Amino acid sequence: MLSRCSTLAFVLLFVARGASLIAAEAAADSPWRLIPLIKDGKVAEEWAHIGWGGFAVEGDCLRTECDERGMGLLVYTKERLGNCQIRIVYKPETPKSNSGVIIRMDDGILKWPGKESVAVKRDARGKLSKEMIAKLQAAAEAEEGVWYAVHHGFEVQIMDENDALHRTGAIYGLAKAAALPKPQANGWRTMVITLRGNEVLVDIDGKRINRFDSEKLQVPAKRLWTEPKLDIKRPEVGYIGLQNHDPGDVVRFKEVSIRALDEKP
Repeated sequence: MLSRCSTLAFVLLFVARGASLIAAEAAADSPWRLIPLIKDGKVAEEWAHIGWGGFAVEGDCLRTECDERGMGLLVYTKERLGNCQIRIVYKPETPKSNSGVIIRMDDGILKWPGKESVAVKRDARGKLSKEMIAKLQAAAEAEEGVWYAVHHGFEVQIMDENDALHRTGAIYGLAKAAALPKPQANGWRTMVITLRGNEVLVDIDGKRINRFDSEKLQVPAKRLWTEPKLDIKRPEVGYIGLQNHDPGDVVRFKEVSIRALDEKP
C-alpha cells in the first residue's frame, strides 16, 4: 500500500504528465499559418537553396530537381521555429523516392546559401566510385554545405520503402519509425511534426509513428557515415529545410504550415 506522501507524489507526477500532453496537443485549437512555397511563379524568396539541384515550380507545388553532383537543401530563412507543429503535405513519385524535412538547424546554416558545394560524378549506371564516396565522406566530416544541416539538425526522413531507421517518419539514423499507413489513392501524404523542447513527435496521415527525445538518445550499435554526428547540440529554436536528394528521387511539396504550441522553449 502506498503512503499518503507516495500517493501524493504519484498524483502530482500523473497530473504533470497529463498537463504536458495537453499542452502538446493544445495547438489543435490554434489556426495553421501557411508558409508560402511559391510567389509570382517562383520559389518564394523566404527560401534559400544550398548545394546542388533545386526545386522547380509545378502548378501549385514544388518538385525536387536532383543533380548527379550531389544533394541539396531548401532552407526557410525568414524565421526560426521553437515549440510548434509543422504540417507538410507532400507526394513521393515512388515509394523509394528519397527526401526529408530537416529541423532544429542552428544559425550556422545561413552561411551556406550561394556557396559552391563539393561535386561528385557518377558512372554510366548512376553509381558512385569509391573515390567519389570518399570525397563525399570528407565533405560530411568537414560539415560542408548540406552536410552542415545533417550534423547541426535532425532529418525527418521521407522514403516509404526502407528499414525502420531510414524510412518515412524516422529521425534519420537515430529513431525508428513505426509502420506507415497506406497512402491515399492520389499519393499525397500529410506529415505533422511536433516540436516541444528536446522532443520530436511525427505523425503520418493521422498515425503517430515516432517519438524522439534527443536527451534520451539510444544510439544504434552500427552507424553509417551519412548519419548525423551526436556530439553537437541542436537548438530548441531553429530553422527548417526541405531536402532534394539523388537523381530520380522526385518528391512534390504542396504545403508547409505551422502553428505554435502554448509553451515556449
